[in-house]
Amino acid sequence: MLRIYKSQNSHLVLVDLLNGLASPEPVIWFDLFNPSAEETRLVEDKLAIAIPTRDEMQEIELSDRLYQEDGAEFMTMTAAAKLDSDYPAKVPVTFILKGTSLVTVRHADPKSFQVYANRIQKPNGAACETGELVMLGLLEAMIDRTADALERAGNEVDAISREVFRKSNASATKKTRDLQSLIEQIGQKGDLLTIIRESLVSVGRLVAYHVAIEGNGQRKAAKESRQRVKLIQRDATSLGDHALFLSNKINFLLDATLGLINLEQNQIIKIFSVAAVVFLPPTLVASIYGMNFDVMPELKWQLGYPYALSMMVLSALLPFLYFKRRGWL
Repeated sequence: MLRIYKSQNSHLVLVDLLNGLASPEPVIWFDLFNPSAEETRLVEDKLAIAIPTRDEMQEIELSDRLYQEDGAEFMTMTAAAKLDSDYPAKVPVTFILKGTSLVTVRHADPKSFQVYANRIQKPNGAACETGELVMLGLLEAMIDRTADALERAGNEVDAISREVFRKSNASATKKTRDLQSLIEQIGQKGDLLTIIRESLVSVGRLVAYHVAIEGNGQRKAAKESRQRVKLIQRDATSLGDHALFLSNKINFLLDATLGLINLEQNQIIKIFSVAAVVFLPPTLVASIYGMNFDVMPELKWQLGYPYALSMMVLSALLPFLYFKRRGWL
């Protein structure tokens, strides 16, 4: 799918594909979403550039992600998608700046693209006269979405922390089962934070590269653009620090949860061990009087049977009271 946006009265409007390519007015934003070969070729012919393929976008080397070619800047970042679902994903997104035009190439649909596209087409939307401003607006939308996801993740991590450390009035088996469920939640939050941190690092690298290109004098940056770039860098850094803090907290909760599971299992084993020790003396008494010897004075004693029962009860009661007093039961 190819969407074409042009500037009218300093605001972007979505135009028809054929009319947009045929009209003399420059296109501000080419948005390629799962493009066909024909759509890709149309944009390449219009701007005289070679758009990277999906496999090339997934390369992790900086030289394959950030480079200049044919008078254009090629910047590929890792974006976070499906942040509202239980299965977030990381997807490559390529920004190509040539002159006043921007080309975005993506094979997924991060919600930030939809939000930004709807926002800029409103009458009171932000002014977008160049492709660079559109790119910065998209990066800001991604930062906003990431901040919202981090806020939700922080609240959920706090809820998990309360569940781990304030669980009470439950049996050992029930508590162990609940803690196992918490481990799954901790794992999901850890995956989400990993994706977010990778996306923020990628944003920081992209913006730093863009600033370095401007610093070489190849493009004179407007004052507004420089300020927005600084804000994006600052926000990406602060959000990355917050994501790191939540990741450390997640690791702490994982260690604490595993430790609590071990304590619960040890408690169960301790109950069986104490029970075995408690019933060991009665078993000894019963074993002695269960021996078949001819010479055993108690065999002809009328009170021998109640005496043996009393001895077994007493031998079981004394260890029980001792363990109870020590707090082992």
